[in-house]
Amino acid sequence: MKITQDIRYIGVNDHEVDLFEGQYVVPNGMAYNSYAIMDEKIAIMDTVDARFTHAWLDNIQNTLGDREPDYLIVQHMEPDHSANIFNFMKAYPNAKIVSSQKAFAMMKNFFGTDFAEKQVVVGEGDTLTLGKHTLTFVTAPMVHWPEVIVTYDSTDKVLFSADGFGKFGALDVEEEWDCEARRYYIGIVGKYGPQVQNLLKKAAGLDIAIICPLHGPVLTENLGHYLNLYNIWSSYQAESEGIVIAYTSVYGNTKKAVQMLGEKLREKGCPNVVIHDLARTDMAEAVEDAFRYNKLVLATTTYNAEIFPFMREYINHLTERNFQNRTVGFIENGSWAPVAARVMKGLLEKSKNLTYVDPTVRILSALNEESTAQLEALAEELCKDYLAQQDATANKNDLSALFNLGYGLYVVTSNDGKKDNGLIVNTVTQVTNTPNRIAVAINKENYSHHVVKQTGKMNLNCLSTDAPFSVFENFGFHSGRNTDKFAGCTPLRSDNGLVFLPKYINSFLSLEVEQYVDLDTHGMFICSITEARVITDKPTMTYTYYQENVKPRPETEGKSGFVCKICGYIYEGDTLPDDIVCPLCKHGAADFEPIG
Repeated sequence: MKITQDIRYIGVNDHEVDLFEGQYVVPNGMAYNSYAIMDEKIAIMDTVDARFTHAWLDNIQNTLGDREPDYLIVQHMEPDHSANIFNFMKAYPNAKIVSSQKAFAMMKNFFGTDFAEKQVVVGEGDTLTLGKHTLTFVTAPMVHWPEVIVTYDSTDKVLFSADGFGKFGALDVEEEWDCEARRYYIGIVGKYGPQVQNLLKKAAGLDIAIICPLHGPVLTENLGHYLNLYNIWSSYQAESEGIVIAYTSVYGNTKKAVQMLGEKLREKGCPNVVIHDLARTDMAEAVEDAFRYNKLVLATTTYNAEIFPFMREYINHLTERNFQNRTVGFIENGSWAPVAARVMKGLLEKSKNLTYVDPTVRILSALNEESTAQLEALAEELCKDYLAQQDATANKNDLSALFNLGYGLYVVTSNDGKKDNGLIVNTVTQVTNTPNRIAVAINKENYSHHVVKQTGKMNLNCLSTDAPFSVFENFGFHSGRNTDKFAGCTPLRSDNGLVFLPKYINSFLSLEVEQYVDLDTHGMFICSITEARVITDKPTMTYTYYQENVKPRPETEGKSGFVCKICGYIYEGDTLPDDIVCPLCKHGAADFEPIG
């Protein structure tokens, strides 16, 4: 398979494997990817699983013809990619091996030799020239082993991403990328979110047209979709709105309660209700869904003064993968001394930023009037935000939304007649209360200022403290004139027709402009309130909270140069170019400051 004029695919498909890494069901097999870069010198990118030695060597020979490779680049030492290093060197003894120092130490363990006479050791920023192709190496420690490097070919703008952006499934089977890539990521890489975030920051500075992973298809289109999903997964944010109910049941009474709860959640507007019987489901699927959706209910019986083994296993899978930033409810069952909820909460103490929902449903053997009422109350609490988002069930005149105004951060949404727009603002105040009026100041350079002045209306979304940095990147780092900030999002709309955010807000106000005040660099819109909804009771995102807890801290230790004050991007160099544009947030030189 030709990827570019000079880059060829030489990997293999595996339909013999039933459990990848001894635990993940792979009904559609696996792909072990390897690539050849054809230039004045030839580089082979990684090897394949030990069971496909001759098929892989045949692929190399058929691709190279009479030529021989000059380099074997080893990005990752896991045996499904490195098993044939020794066989490659027997076939091509004149080739050199390019890899990290830690990888060569691992080769000694695997093969009894570190190929000392053939080593080309590379680290962060090192390059290798093949002719017209220059490869730059980027270290990616713990994504998901410590020795990992990824490789960027600046000629064809190709990122060889090691296990990053991989998925389950052979290449000769067509299936949706997202589902099997999510299960692959959460199961195998999920523990190492901060390390993936660091790699994504490095990748943001590269002009990437193609991603070549070690598993799954070569990615050539809509790369923003894949990068966005990796950002969501590695920052432990929910990808979709919905509630997962994971349960165990011995005699069917807990199962009956779970089924009843599922029906109540759907009735109250929950967009996705996913139920897993942990004794029968694919455990990896159940773990994947807990990370995919934003709410989780755990339901189990008390068992030997503990909890049912499948539930303990499930929670262990979650916590070892850094499960966090979720809302969690509990259902416990027991005939004489229920302790399941307490045990489950204790196991989840390892997780950060979990919000526990009351009430805990306590079933004494079987559902009765009291526990059924508790199920109703739990469903009401879990769906409070969904009920507030729906026209039929929302209180549209809940002026307690005004209590969420302060020195906070907000998203102003508007519409220019063609598409929805949004931007971050921090200057909002209530100026009168009879009637209630709100003042919103917007920088004149922002496209939203132009739109609101023309249309005379906006929605003010009060961000809550669970809003991740990606919200600020989306609404604060790009202009709505040339960016669709709601691309791929199913919008929710208020009565004025404008969008309000489906998550990460505690309330919103629909505003109609009554007066405009020109403040030189800014315009102040004095507005009346046409609709007010409270969505959740989470605290408002203040500017201080954003600076201390949300905005990434740039890793400047040991570095010299300049750091972007907006997003933390680091430019290393003695002089900052006057025309620099931050590759992350697109701000100019004025928003950079010297390190140290």
